[in-house]
Amino acid sequence: MKGLIQRVKHAKVEVEGEVVGEINQGLLVLLGVEQQDSQLSAEKLCKKILNYRVFSDENGKMNLNVQQVQGQLLIVSQFTLVADTQSGNRPSFSCGAPAALGKELYNHFVYSAKQSSVPCQTGIYAADMQVSLQNDGPVTFMLQV
Repeated sequence: MKGLIQRVKHAKVEVEGEVVGEINQGLLVLLGVEQQDSQLSAEKLCKKILNYRVFSDENGKMNLNVQQVQGQLLIVSQFTLVADTQSGNRPSFSCGAPAALGKELYNHFVYSAKQSSVPCQTGIYAADMQVSLQNDGPVTFMLQV
């Protein structure tokens, strides 16, 4: 499972012109699910993201996590993160989870995140989404479990 996290001042996701998820300060999480992933993968990645220290402390050092800054999460499914781009000029998605498994594990990740004290918003799994954000820094990391 892969999570591309971006520290944001605000972010939103729209489907068919309607805002379905929106946050202020926090993390935009683009989530990719691979064939071998499991509920344990989702839980481990969620825990890592919730505890990953990407927010600045009083000394300007990245020492605080999203929970410590009372931030929010916007979780968006992003199957293109798991593309194999090693050869050719077209990505292969053979490593990606089948749609049913991908949706199940995406939903489990969201469930795990909602068990924390961090307010969570989401996109809609497999929808054509438009994501808008103001990246803070910019600060972007790819996390994988």
